[in-house]
Amino acid sequence: MSAALDYWPAPPPWGWTADDLDNLPAEGPNGEPDFFKHVELIDGALVFMSPQKRFHERVLFGLRVVLNAQAPKHVAAVTQMDVKLGHRMRPCPDVVVVDAKAADDDDRTFYIPGEVHLAVEVVSPESEDRDRKTKLSRYAEAGIAHFWRVENSGGSPVVYVYELDPATHAYALTGIHHDRLTVPAPFPITIDLGDLPR
Repeated sequence: MSAALDYWPAPPPWGWTADDLDNLPAEGPNGEPDFFKHVELIDGALVFMSPQKRFHERVLFGLRVVLNAQAPKHVAAVTQMDVKLGHRMRPCPDVVVVDAKAADDDDRTFYIPGEVHLAVEVVSPESEDRDRKTKLSRYAEAGIAHFWRVENSGGSPVVYVYELDPATHAYALTGIHHDRLTVPAPFPITIDLGDLPR
């Protein structure tokens, strides 16, 4: 058991760190199965992700398939892998496009910002503020060049595309895509949002 869990349910005296996530057991402190299976570290706080709706799963699966079909060989799209942004920040984007070499390492539990070309968050009711504000600013501060936020509009995905402004180190909204997404970066991508693979 992780030394940090000796203080559960309070955080350890040193606070939760990104490295603590690699030492958490699958089961909870009282034997609850898969208790720590879906947890992020946001500004030093453990955030437990609630079960996702089918829309969320469908969109992230479809985006991964389409991105990998169009990606050049030096990058790959993966789902639900952590990105270690700092000592107390380790979110788990829904989809990330990373260096292929990093994606091929099956022992990895997280990626670092320099390996990430695109981070995608599919907004859920319980994560609206984190996905729209907190993660947006943290990904930008970490230097991740591209960020997509996907919203549910009556069962159809709407993709908000952001690109990092190197002068301000903040994201600029470059487009809102309802039916068809076409962008030149991080590589040329065209997606029919109404016909994502299921």
